[in-house]
Amino acid sequence: MRRRRDLVLTTLVCAAAEIAAVRRPFQGRLEAPADLVVINGAVYAADGGGLHEALAVSGNRITALGTNDEIAKRRGSNTQVVDAHGGAVVPGFDDVHTHMLSGGLEMETVNLQGAQTLEDIQSRIRVYAAAHRDLSWIRGRGWGYGPFPNGAPTRGQLDAAVPDRPAIMRCFDGHSIWANSKALQAARITKATPDPPNGTIVRDQATGEPSGLLKETPAMALVNAVVPKPTRAEQRRALKAAIDEAIRWGVTSVTDAAGTPEDLEVYDDLRRAGELSARVYYSLLVTPGFTGQDADRFDAVRRAHPPTPLLETGIVKLFLDGVIETNTAFMLAPYANDPSTRGAPNYAREELDRVVQTMDRRGWQIMIHALGDGAVRMALDALGRAAAVNPAPARGRRNRLEHIETIDLADVPRFGRLGVVASMHPGGAFVPANAPASSGTPPFMLGAWGRNIGPERAARGGMWKSIADAGGRVVFGSDWPVASLDAMSRITSTAHRRPRPGGTDERLSMKAAIDAYTSGAAFASFHEKERGTLAPGMLADIAVLATDIFSRPPAERSDIAVATTIFNGKVVFRASGR
Repeated sequence: MRRRRDLVLTTLVCAAAEIAAVRRPFQGRLEAPADLVVINGAVYAADGGGLHEALAVSGNRITALGTNDEIAKRRGSNTQVVDAHGGAVVPGFDDVHTHMLSGGLEMETVNLQGAQTLEDIQSRIRVYAAAHRDLSWIRGRGWGYGPFPNGAPTRGQLDAAVPDRPAIMRCFDGHSIWANSKALQAARITKATPDPPNGTIVRDQATGEPSGLLKETPAMALVNAVVPKPTRAEQRRALKAAIDEAIRWGVTSVTDAAGTPEDLEVYDDLRRAGELSARVYYSLLVTPGFTGQDADRFDAVRRAHPPTPLLETGIVKLFLDGVIETNTAFMLAPYANDPSTRGAPNYAREELDRVVQTMDRRGWQIMIHALGDGAVRMALDALGRAAAVNPAPARGRRNRLEHIETIDLADVPRFGRLGVVASMHPGGAFVPANAPASSGTPPFMLGAWGRNIGPERAARGGMWKSIADAGGRVVFGSDWPVASLDAMSRITSTAHRRPRPGGTDERLSMKAAIDAYTSGAAFASFHEKERGTLAPGMLADIAVLATDIFSRPPAERSDIAVATTIFNGKVVFRASGR
């Protein structure tokens, strides 16, 4: 009886094996239809290679790239079809430097971006204040230095627009606040108030009274401390609005720079509610005086927020200097407009080494705001010393410098040698392929930035191609809300901007510029195995553009418009008429 059972069992096993062998060659034909396909496109995978016509997505992953005919075989009756109408198809943009929560909150305040005169600025503020009589404080953002004598607004100018309640207006670069008299009174900032370390209360030269301009975070904190704080619900609403704004520009991943453990909870609230429609790599802000206990707290925050597909931390941000427009960026040589100063770093060398080496030893990625050429050198030195004394973290080092608005030529090749990522933020204005050569005064010399450092150092601004050619990894971001989240305008500016007089040609190819905003950016946050390229198995975060920017260089802003954004395999944005 047992022999008979064994014979039957053997026969069944053999039959099953034969059936499997017959089916095996046809497994590819038995695949389930794709959930979504993109067709009729110029699909660039951000891998330096050629173009495809179409791609397929199942769930939240890309499953295939190929011709329209090849991808058509993966379509089923329920497959969603996105017709690119000949437009370029690229990975969703990964903005390596944003401030999403603060930017979202500021979307609800006075918008001063683009105002060219004091009269325009005051008019916008008056209109907003009249429409928001219920607000106890009037807040705004986006003023530039140009409309004000010596780039310095005064409290009297803001009193003229808002005389009845406190008002503060944040500069476009985020490094200065313009306050009216009632705001200074609320913060108890008087003639006797000393400048905080690394901050400046600008004063009237004749009287010594505070003029209304507060430079850098420590000084701005004096007035921010008394501004009414938004509720958790208001924060969530603002963050959702900021992410919606990013998606509109095809941005599906961001690095959020300089956050707090408390604000990280707002992001996690949104994630748990299923409303976080972008991938966020969240940095925690380190400030001077950072202690071992602070580092322990950051480690605890990291353990409490293990990585998820939508939200993770593991990176810290330091501000080493300020900005050129206010002479607070740290330079190697004195400023052209004020030879008495070259700015000052926020950290002494010894403290910077201590903080950098501590966080590097604990396995944190480090991003350092280094805007002036002096800060760039100081930061590279500190990162180099950390690598020399600490064993490499388990995941390796991809430490970063942010901005790098001007750099000494001797420091250009150090990015490649040290393995430090150059995180840079090109101008956001669209530059057409046929832009004429500049004549007269170079545009980059207009305004405080160029005047303050002079033409020689200004010519060394934006040296992304030089850094890349010397072996460095260059990635791009916006620093939103300092500038628009419009990734494609920034990409065209790096591809088409004419060389600066006396400077090197820093133009990148269109593909290389896109790589810096996609595959390169994913590498900068340790995510290159999951996103940043369009390849089978990668996350389906995709931007579809209005035209084929590879065969016809864009001549108009409408040529680079984002027509469709796909996030996590779902269409989350369509331009009107698409």
